[in-house]
Amino acid sequence: MAQKKRFILSIDGGGIRGLIPLRVLESLACRLGQRGVTAPMHRIFDLMAGTSTGGLIAAGLSAPRPGGATGEAAATIDELKVFFEREAREIFKRSIGDRLARTVTNPLGFLDEAYDVRPLEKILKERFGWTSMASGLTRLVLPAYDIERRRAVFMTNGLEENGSRPDDYYFWQAVRAATATPAYFEPARVENLSRKRDEAMVDGGVYMHDPAIAAYLEARKLGWNEDDITILSLGTGKAPERAFAYEDALGWGALGWMQPSRGVPLLSILADGQAQTAAYQARHLFTDLPNVTYLRFDAELAADAEDMDNARPGNIITLNGAADRIIRDNTVLLDEIAEVLKVHVESGESDAPEPNLVHAA
Repeated sequence: MAQKKRFILSIDGGGIRGLIPLRVLESLACRLGQRGVTAPMHRIFDLMAGTSTGGLIAAGLSAPRPGGATGEAAATIDELKVFFEREAREIFKRSIGDRLARTVTNPLGFLDEAYDVRPLEKILKERFGWTSMASGLTRLVLPAYDIERRRAVFMTNGLEENGSRPDDYYFWQAVRAATATPAYFEPARVENLSRKRDEAMVDGGVYMHDPAIAAYLEARKLGWNEDDITILSLGTGKAPERAFAYEDALGWGALGWMQPSRGVPLLSILADGQAQTAAYQARHLFTDLPNVTYLRFDAELAADAEDMDNARPGNIITLNGAADRIIRDNTVLLDEIAEVLKVHVESGESDAPEPNLVHAA
């Protein structure tokens, strides 16, 4: 009997730099369209994993659209592009007035998070409504970290190791938790629908910037260990020339290491180190697994393009340029991926879960 083919999409964290993997997906969708395949991404990929901004993209492509037709995703690639290229400017808008207002109730208000989370929450509620992850159109995993229970959380609609159903969360709250980057946004208070309790979470990027290996482990829990698995791992760019000088770091102190105006050096270093380590481990691990194909796409960025909150028009042009280089340098490979995905979709092997609308509103 032929092995069943499975396709996994994994997207790194990186804030506004999520535009880069989104553009790669756009190019892949265009190639599929040229081959007569117009199926949405949730019918093309059997599982999607995303950290932080990657989680927002994955959830947008796999959550059901509130009030939409059956099988219609919460966001299209074009709508997500609008988010990164336009709407994100409102989210990453620093307001001195807002920060002054915070000092009225909190004398240390200027040491508060860099951004007001309300614009982001408004967009998430409008986009996802009150549908839960159990109703996802494909398998999904979003890493976060529970700061009260001190545990890594993998919000998913797959299976636990014992075969039971995982805890369920509202989509918009899960994305809010997955993108709650310390120093930029305050922690998220989310409702665990299965355990009927509130949980306090921050961005899973604090421990997992690149979720490719986590995605594979989720696939194993679904029983895919003997299947023919292809993992498409999309990075959000790296800035190897952005150095943090020893002389500068000596005088930073605790606040300096977490200062957004410096690009939050601590988070930047942790994210870059984890992404490099995860890509290295994945490359060697999956080389030794005969049924797994691992494909990694990433780009190099100029030093001033690394900041996750740089949503200025000039930087959007820079990020689009980085994506253009990935697409140009991998034209043949992207065509080959499109050919394989075309066969996958037309064979009807896509493995979307049966929706469970018990927590939908």
